[in-house]
Amino acid sequence: MDIGSTIRAIRKRKNITIAQICEETGLSQGFMSQVETNKTSPSIATLESIAQALKVPLAYLLLKKEERMHIVRKDERKITTTGSEQLKVEHLSSTKNVRMRLVEFPPGTSTGDTPHAHEGEEVHVVIQGKIYAEQGEDAAEFGEGDSFSWNACTPHLVKNMGEDTAIVLISIYTESDSGSDLL
Repeated sequence: MDIGSTIRAIRKRKNITIAQICEETGLSQGFMSQVETNKTSPSIATLESIAQALKVPLAYLLLKKEERMHIVRKDERKITTTGSEQLKVEHLSSTKNVRMRLVEFPPGTSTGDTPHAHEGEEVHVVIQGKIYAEQGEDAAEFGEGDSFSWNACTPHLVKNMGEDTAIVLISIYTESDSGSDLL
């Protein structure tokens, strides 16, 4: 873990000197320097006092870089296509196990000719248009603002039933990184 670099970055961003941290925590400047250069590993109690001096939650200091806030600006979204109908997929943001996608369904298009299954769970929100969704024996039509969810290991299908492009926000949960491009 790179806790020291995190502490230094927060301290510098907040314009706090090592001396100020030491005054508030009772730690020596030499020790704080070693912490910030990752030459020593402070105890949880010491980290808690450093976190208090920096006015950040202790948990934030313990996060790995990939666990921190990840920002994807609208004009920086990765855009791919999927399925036989080459549906446009905008990758909004993701964590290790959750992915958010904005999928455009032109009129008459679907996620495929036949229902398909994959790992994970999905939650869908219809942002625009009218769609039909089926999973096994369950089927329904959905309009703007409607939502539905399912376990994706059961074959399922989503189709645009309207005359205009439908846009569906999909959140996909998988227990591993293997489901990066699944719908």
